[in-house]
Amino acid sequence: MNRLAPNTSTSGVMLRDVTEADLPIFYEHQLDPVANQMAAFPARDRDAFMAHWHKILADAPVTLKTILFDGQVAGNIVSFNGDGEREVGYWIGREYWGKGIASKALAAFLTVEQGRPLYAHVAKHNIASQRVLEKCGFTFFGEDKDFSDTPGKEVEAVILILT
Repeated sequence: MNRLAPNTSTSGVMLRDVTEADLPIFYEHQLDPVANQMAAFPARDRDAFMAHWHKILADAPVTLKTILFDGQVAGNIVSFNGDGEREVGYWIGREYWGKGIASKALAAFLTVEQGRPLYAHVAKHNIASQRVLEKCGFTFFGEDKDFSDTPGKEVEAVILILT
């Protein structure tokens, strides 16, 4: 885990290193069926979720931060190596949507994760997330049919890049 700039803040939004105490909150966020549909990503059961997060926490090439809004855990943001590319992803609890938190968190995160190019794969129907990325300088790179974590389910995706 990248420990550079452990606390990065911008107007009510702060990033800090992920702690074990954050995981139950992240778990609850990912159970939201509306968020699952928006992200085109299925919820995991508790054991699978915790196993996945413990693997992420132990992965050295991952940069991972908890997003705080007014001191409350609002979500997480991560960059990782995927298929030979550096990628970014984030998950914000639905109660924090529409407040500019994702945009502010991503902008702050990009001062920590300075590797470029940086890619983002977003479900094509997730216009809000595409807009967050564009506000932070990402531009359209292409389209793809990503295979989701649901066996046999294909998801149309937009790929954005930050150079």
